[in-house]
Amino acid sequence: MSTFESNRSIDEAASDWAARFDRGPLTPTEEVELETWLQSDPRNPGALLRAQAIAMKSESAQALGPQFDPADFSDARAPEKSWLSRRRTLIWTGAAVTGAAFVALGVSVPAAGTTVSTGRGELRMVPLRDGSTVMLNTDTSVRIRYDTRERLVTVLKGEAYFSVVRGGADPLIIEVDGRRLTTAQAMFSVRKLDGAPVDLLVRQGMVELGSSSWGGKPGIAVKSNMHVTLAQSQLFRPSAPERPSSVASGTMTRGLAWLEGKIAFEGESLQTAADSFARYSDTRIRIRDADLAREPVTGLFSANDPAGFSQAVAAVFDAKVERQGDTIILSRNSSK
Repeated sequence: MSTFESNRSIDEAASDWAARFDRGPLTPTEEVELETWLQSDPRNPGALLRAQAIAMKSESAQALGPQFDPADFSDARAPEKSWLSRRRTLIWTGAAVTGAAFVALGVSVPAAGTTVSTGRGELRMVPLRDGSTVMLNTDTSVRIRYDTRERLVTVLKGEAYFSVVRGGADPLIIEVDGRRLTTAQAMFSVRKLDGAPVDLLVRQGMVELGSSSWGGKPGIAVKSNMHVTLAQSQLFRPSAPERPSSVASGTMTRGLAWLEGKIAFEGESLQTAADSFARYSDTRIRIRDADLAREPVTGLFSANDPAGFSQAVAAVFDAKVERQGDTIILSRNSSK
């Protein structure tokens, strides 16, 4: 008879793996053990990410010395206004977040030179040989090359979250659109979507953004709780200067909601929200009325549940929902 592992025992195992990563690259036997453990329970990959985040925070605090007091660095500003309080917007309810898991959650330790991809609606954790991990969002591809010269991961498309541990003398290099991001230890996401500039969001640590070959701009450091949009090639159009900016905790949480299989909105239009769901599901949301498409949406929703999202929208905006094959149609009630 199978036994159900408690959340506490999973967290303890994840902490053990995080500590093992700190000691250096995994052995071939440990790689197999890690892959087996990650596949044994859908809760395990998320637990490992949390354990790595806690380990990184502890290491950062220790580096500041025994006199470090977190209270000395607390944010004196007024707390950020709740991102679920906006009038006429959607709230986080049980109905809105049901079915939070993606279609599939895969794990494996790839060989050097491997290209790893996810399909639409798939979330995948990829352990690297030095103990670092990469979480791939829906419709994402990365190419991994670990050799004696460098540790290199190229983001070909989509969105990836890196949890980088110290792996010896050589830093990890992330390549995207011909630019190189370098870090020795950090947790950050890289987003490369069609029709949009590349976005870098650093949760912890520091990432060095190298200069562009076409722009001649100097490299910059992007630190914890910071965000930067990478400049685009001037062959297409002039781009704004690359200036990292601080990110509030609520904004960080929304930007990384996909790690939990969710999508977060903060005042985006209903049309923008519908377009976001199209990344995760073959089911499309079509909005029949222009004024309804412009309504603002705020809330947290299961990424692969466009039907549940549409029902929530209909309840809030007094709209009706119709289903035609793989298309969900939202429109104003005729009585309005």
